[in-house]
Amino acid sequence: MTEEKKPLPMKKIIAGVVFALVALWLATVTPSIQVAWVTALLMLTIYLFAFEIVGVDVAAISIMVLLGLTTLLAPLMGLEQGLVDTQQIFNGFSSNAVMSIIAVMIIGAGLDKTGLMTKVAGFILKVGGTTEGRIIPIISSTVAIISSFMQNVGAAALFLPVVSRISARSGLPMSRLLMPMGFCAILGGTVTMVGSSPLILLNDLILTSNQALPAEQQMETWGLFSVTPVGLALVLTGIIYFVLMGRYVLPKTDAEQGTKGGDTLDYFKKIYGIDYDLFELTVPEGSKLVGVHLNDIEHDQRIRVVALHSGGDDLRVGAGGLDRDTGISAGSVIGVLASPKNLLAFAEAYGLELLSELDTFADSLSSAKSGIADIVIPPGSSLIGKSARDLWMRKTYGIALVALHRNGETLREGDDIRNLPFEAGDTMVVHTSWDALARLESDTNFVVVTTEYPHEDVRPQKVGWAGLFFGIALVMVLFTDLRLSIALLTGAIGMVLSGVLKIEEAYEAVSWKTVFLLASLIPLGLAVETSGTARWIAEQTLLVVGDMDVWVIQLSIGILATFFTLVMSNVGATVLLVPLAVNIAVSLQANGVDASPAVFALTVAIATSNSFLIPTHQVNALIMGPGGYRVPDFMKAGGIMTILFLIVMMLMMNLIF
Repeated sequence: MTEEKKPLPMKKIIAGVVFALVALWLATVTPSIQVAWVTALLMLTIYLFAFEIVGVDVAAISIMVLLGLTTLLAPLMGLEQGLVDTQQIFNGFSSNAVMSIIAVMIIGAGLDKTGLMTKVAGFILKVGGTTEGRIIPIISSTVAIISSFMQNVGAAALFLPVVSRISARSGLPMSRLLMPMGFCAILGGTVTMVGSSPLILLNDLILTSNQALPAEQQMETWGLFSVTPVGLALVLTGIIYFVLMGRYVLPKTDAEQGTKGGDTLDYFKKIYGIDYDLFELTVPEGSKLVGVHLNDIEHDQRIRVVALHSGGDDLRVGAGGLDRDTGISAGSVIGVLASPKNLLAFAEAYGLELLSELDTFADSLSSAKSGIADIVIPPGSSLIGKSARDLWMRKTYGIALVALHRNGETLREGDDIRNLPFEAGDTMVVHTSWDALARLESDTNFVVVTTEYPHEDVRPQKVGWAGLFFGIALVMVLFTDLRLSIALLTGAIGMVLSGVLKIEEAYEAVSWKTVFLLASLIPLGLAVETSGTARWIAEQTLLVVGDMDVWVIQLSIGILATFFTLVMSNVGATVLLVPLAVNIAVSLQANGVDASPAVFALTVAIATSNSFLIPTHQVNALIMGPGGYRVPDFMKAGGIMTILFLIVMMLMMNLIF
């Protein structure tokens, strides 16, 4: 049954009328019919994005199709030809930016498939704990540093699976982590002169402008770290902003609930009425637990030990890790599954220190790696008539029996469940690693009832190949003049050819919504640039501020660059505005005003990174789907960030230069 389409709310209809009236008014002041139509399409795009009339990808594709149809409708529109050549309308799908995004998604998936990102996530959790206020600065600053030396979309894509793992283990929604990470990846592009395409391009544009300037007005090019103080201030601003304001501006969406299926303890409590939870305790010197075997305490204390760390690399969990004869030494850390009441009695009886949250076992006992499962003993199973103790079930199969459901009754630890011979139809409630549970699915002695659990074919043996091809791609990006897309696709195809990823997995790793969103917007940027719309907007703005203070003119240039980078490529905005900014500064100098053409040009190149309002930037498009974000989410958090960016940029540039 299909869902009925709801009518548009009145506020969206009113907004549509307002946007239409503004577009009609602009048509009366634009210098040409081409600029009038492009401006109207710009207003339509902003309206569709801001009010989410349709999905952003659908809106972008619709605008692309409309641009293509202008070739057919040109005579009716008063045009000599279409706004965009139909031979170029789909060029976005083969653009450097879009192919680069596809490649970095595949590379990120390959690194994740080897388990490398899981280890990185585990390290961050160990350092930052599971609190939003500590995790956000660690992730954001790390991504910003990486982004200062490689394309920001690559840095963001690299950390996407890391954030996913951290979300699953900490219980923090991805929507609370991805936007700070994404914004700081964009901000990191301002830390060095190789951090973003506009800054890389800037020195070439300065040299081109010098050809038209007299010797005394020649500009010097910028060094690699000339912009670093400004960039670091912007990154720090972004981190502080989300730490202080994150709770107010970041959404808590339902889309990221890849984490919701991981915590099976809630299911365990609901179905079987047992209030068990996971706890971590340390065994101090002198504790009566030192030297005791698991067999001596679990039944009497009504607890289940599921993990043990005796120092160094001696971490025991899963199949072959623990059995009833395992002894406990001083200084050990034990992971226990028990009810809070029994757990506290156990800790008091043996003088154990109870931790407030999982630390040592934050990774190994995370909901992404282990949890509660239901397993039925089928008729014909060779286990019938044998007990869990007979089978050494924890050691042999990697499953710790915590309850047994038989004939409508649930028996638990303390009810001698491990000495009861199994009967056909018994349901075992066990704590297990998901890898061990996956192996049991092919064992005819068990019927695994729990099917919704995080399980993937991790290939740790391929970590060398993944690291090699990631390194090759990185070296090519940093030290060669090869196009970014080719360098990154070298790493991506290397992941496939070496077996790190299957080709089907590579296709699945790509967010095609992101690809269509970006590729479909590129023709609009082309129309804005080639029709003269961008130049007209810039000229009209500068007519208004031309006689004001120099800092107002510089700020206006920054605002123009910010606007243009939202509706066209940041490279296109830079190419368009740098010559304009240089000419304005030269004109101001001629009037005796102290204005530096090089600083005005740098203002443009930095401000093109101020792209937070709508998901048109590659990084924002990348995180939109996984984070479950909507356009209003970007407008809410990104609006404040846009203003802060302009303020900090202006303050720092006037202090440093």
